[in-house]
Amino acid sequence: MKRHLLEAADLDRDDATLVLDTAAQIDAALAGREVKKLPTLRGRTVVNLFYEDSTRTRISFELAAKRLSADVINFSAKGSSVSKGESLKDTALTLEAMGSDAIVVRHSASGAPHRLANWVQGSVVNAGDGTHEHPTQALLDAYTIRRRLGRLDGVRVVVVGDVLHSRVARSNVWLLTTLGAQVTLVAPPTLLPVGVGSWPVEVSYDLDAVLPKADAVMMLRVQAERMNASFFPSAREYSRRYGLDAVRMAALSDDAIVMHPGPMNRGMEIAADVADSVRSTIVEQVGNGVSVRMAVLYLLLGGNA
Repeated sequence: MKRHLLEAADLDRDDATLVLDTAAQIDAALAGREVKKLPTLRGRTVVNLFYEDSTRTRISFELAAKRLSADVINFSAKGSSVSKGESLKDTALTLEAMGSDAIVVRHSASGAPHRLANWVQGSVVNAGDGTHEHPTQALLDAYTIRRRLGRLDGVRVVVVGDVLHSRVARSNVWLLTTLGAQVTLVAPPTLLPVGVGSWPVEVSYDLDAVLPKADAVMMLRVQAERMNASFFPSAREYSRRYGLDAVRMAALSDDAIVMHPGPMNRGMEIAADVADSVRSTIVEQVGNGVSVRMAVLYLLLGGNA
């Protein structure tokens, strides 16, 4: 692996497979152990530098680093010198001067982790930048699909909803395609990015037409906080056309799984009974996220890669 993980395109097929295999080895090593901890990164320092609110991702990275015995510093932009106007560069250099080996960064500006990687000596992991990318989410999604279905090559993944504002969708498209999956995007035209025609995907506006062929259906949250205009007539209309309910779930093949990167708008893009069904991998995705992020930190900081 390279020194940083900034976007899904940083990973070729071998690199991505190495992360997934390492996560599986970590899962196996921790299975049945009362103390879920490995000494691999003892003496290393990982900084979680979060300029945007996050529950799942921040806690997941914190737990991953601690399970590898690293020291963890959680830095929230609120209540810090950032609120006094300190720049990203100055903050990063300050953290590095304190001895950080890796900085996990989430930022509202697309490209912020790339700039950070130019300023610091340690590793930088992108934990979500604007509407650009979220590579470790794509890795944990791929890991979840592989664990449930036993393969990624040839798997048909349907990604549904607010693709325009979704860094998760972008990272998943590139990573899953690299790993041999076939991706179809389903969304209203207003929620698809300009230039999607150049992506290695199929595009459909009709969810019901693509569901019977899907092996995995990934529902995306409608990101109302990033919308400053009306992208669809109403929540009810959106849910009727693009929401996954029990009737639509019944159209899936017997082995197909339902995914969601979270947080969910229950009753909007996904019905509660679907989210809580045996087909759903939503809780597994959260658990798998810790193992995958452990693998990423291990390979960047402690592994032989």
